[in-house]
Amino acid sequence: MILHLLAAAALAASPITAERIRTDVKTLSSDAFGGRGPGEAGEAKTIAYLAAQFAAAGLQPGGEHGGWVQDVPLVRLDRESGATLTLDGTPLTLGRDAALSLRNAGATAVTDAPLVFAGFGIVDATTGFDAYAGVDMAGKVAVVLANDPDFEAGRDLGFEGRRMVYAGRIGVKIEAAAKAGAIGALIIHEDAAASYPFSQIGSGDALPAMVPAPLGVSAIRFSGWLQGDVAAALLRRHGLTLAALKERARDPHFRAFALDGSSVSVAGTLRATPVVSHNVVAKLPGTTQAGETVLYGAHWDANGTNGPVNGDGIRNGAVDNATGTAEVLEIARAFAHAPRPARTVVFALWTAEEKGLLGSDYYAGHPLYPLATTALMINLDPHVVLPAAKDIELIGGGRVSAEADVRRIAAAQDLRVDDEPAVEAGWYFRSDQFSFAKRGVPAITFRAGRDLIAGGFAAGSAAVADYNVHRYHQPSDEFDPRWTFAGTVQEASVAFALGLELANGSAWPAWNAGGEYGTLREASAAERLSR
Repeated sequence: MILHLLAAAALAASPITAERIRTDVKTLSSDAFGGRGPGEAGEAKTIAYLAAQFAAAGLQPGGEHGGWVQDVPLVRLDRESGATLTLDGTPLTLGRDAALSLRNAGATAVTDAPLVFAGFGIVDATTGFDAYAGVDMAGKVAVVLANDPDFEAGRDLGFEGRRMVYAGRIGVKIEAAAKAGAIGALIIHEDAAASYPFSQIGSGDALPAMVPAPLGVSAIRFSGWLQGDVAAALLRRHGLTLAALKERARDPHFRAFALDGSSVSVAGTLRATPVVSHNVVAKLPGTTQAGETVLYGAHWDANGTNGPVNGDGIRNGAVDNATGTAEVLEIARAFAHAPRPARTVVFALWTAEEKGLLGSDYYAGHPLYPLATTALMINLDPHVVLPAAKDIELIGGGRVSAEADVRRIAAAQDLRVDDEPAVEAGWYFRSDQFSFAKRGVPAITFRAGRDLIAGGFAAGSAAVADYNVHRYHQPSDEFDPRWTFAGTVQEASVAFALGLELANGSAWPAWNAGGEYGTLREASAAERLSR
């Protein structure tokens, strides 16, 4: 009862309201917005809505040329019908047995490319892992495990225990295979190592890809996933087991080896279409320190009108990420109704996060406000809409000094800060804060916690698991009128208080000692010291 009363009091004191968030989420995730696909019909409606909400709140346009947007040049890649992937002479059913991503525009035809098992596929000078050292990969296809060597090892191999390191990300593994000379890469899927079920990958197999413009040529001609049973059958043909291979691959001296006699063939065509999408940017100019900024961000995009599942072709993205977008809108309203802060506060809603953080990465590479004087990037990308909780979850903790401020602010709102439970998922690298972190800008993200006031961890974890399996990135991520948005309000209230305090102060959050991005931030120290 006491916790119920404390939570109710904290929510009542916050300028963040569940009702306005509810309205924004319901609107943005309606079928009328077509799943908010970048470059699709729903984009123009989305941008108009977001700009209108910022304007109604009293914010100023923060985009290019005095407007609300920043142009983001992209290329959309649609897979034509008839794509095939054949493993050892057996055609695989895409979306069920495997997932396929072609990498170059036009036709791709690969015939009987030899398979090479490359362990975790990691090349990392710090730990001494290099699966490809001395191995001829020219014209071959790397078969790799998901995650990194520490995952499930039960011992420290120089990575970060259960928490995935950047080198364990799938995109990084594909880049490593390409540098080694491979023409393709296939990842063995396991639910735990990947952090999502194969059904999620399968349901999105035919979704269009997007890449930054101008379109280049990729040395990796295709990549994809092998469903677990398919991969196990492949290994059995060679007298191998997944468990034994994992143990071998945890040795830094492990080297990739040929799966003699096994090969893969791929055929398909990608249609390339230039697209100019848009980040939506608003600002609240500061008073005495207007040249310094606090940056809030969330991605407005979902997966559009693509790849019908059970007859439903609209991937509405109600949680991911209409909810985060609505939080940024509501935080902007709260700032607009508070006394004007000393620092400028920028509110950015990114395009094409679902296609590889493309909108935020474009902004970070072409910043409208200098990165050197951006005090902190606060990213809002909630994973589930939950009821009121006793906690919030910090993603990728241990990196920036502002985490201490989050803990203090959360405590003042009667919330505990827990580290994310699924550290193996690598969430810090999977959302827009990473576009800024890798350029040295202190960046932080957290989510509503799953230790629910009603039901505790059991109820919250069950809700997260259900969303991951049945709705994440699928058409079923739809608005639910039963949502209270109480957990969303808790998340947004902490984010608002954190940014408000920073916007009215002079502190510069820093990377913790030994952090991988601290030296990048130090390189721009003179620009902050001169202010």
